[in-house]
Amino acid sequence: MLSARSLFTEILDDDESFRLFCSIAASGEAQGGWENGRIAALVPDSQRDLAPKIARHGADEDKHGRIFAALIRKRGLTPVPVPGDTDYTMLLERCGIGLAHVRLRRDEPLTETDIVTYLAHSRVTEQRASEQMALLLKHFGAHPEVGRAVRAISRDEDNHLAYCHEELLRLAGEGHARTIRRVLRESALAEIRIYRDVSLAVMAHMGRVLHWPAAKSAVLRAGIQGVYLYERLGGWRRMVRLRMPEPELRNALGGPAPAPAVAPVASEG
Repeated sequence: MLSARSLFTEILDDDESFRLFCSIAASGEAQGGWENGRIAALVPDSQRDLAPKIARHGADEDKHGRIFAALIRKRGLTPVPVPGDTDYTMLLERCGIGLAHVRLRRDEPLTETDIVTYLAHSRVTEQRASEQMALLLKHFGAHPEVGRAVRAISRDEDNHLAYCHEELLRLAGEGHARTIRRVLRESALAEIRIYRDVSLAVMAHMGRVLHWPAAKSAVLRAGIQGVYLYERLGGWRRMVRLRMPEPELRNALGGPAPAPAVAPVASEG
């Protein structure tokens, strides 16, 4: 039976698909680390308390990239070039989601609106990351080769998502609620489309590596399109809701703990 567990097991058991999977993941995490590092360096004075948290976020992403690279080395393999159609981060940037790399390369302080945009975009993408790692944790948390890495990364992604919720609620209370609602909606609708396209591309590359029959590839494509249809018809709304994290996840990235906000933020329409 074709299931998430059987699919990932097949990818993990083959050296070529394994190193492609880990190379794609390592590249995306490294890009996220660079982006967060630049944002931390350019935080405006009005949000300086956020800089250590953003830097911690970037350090975590860098760590994840190193973990995936180490998994490749542990098998005696080398990374492979990441196909452009699987580059989730850059495809989002080309859609105008998040802060453009050309902006981050300039040594000019960001604005408070830039920080709101960054956090709203991160709230959406961290939702996806947290869900993906929760799936891997469910099936491979005890795996002898990747289990430790999956547990560590999953914990970090949950912390990143909690931090985005908390800081956006704080900023909503400071008068940014309308901007947050707009950016969350724009980011979510773009993300579900890019995620579909990247998923289709990844499965196509995996299919070629693993020599999947046409019928199997067709079933996988249909499943990915089905997920997109669900998300487009309403599933995207889970990505724009904001709630204060559970006590154990508050102030997850350290620094001064923000006071809870009570203002409603995210529109579900």
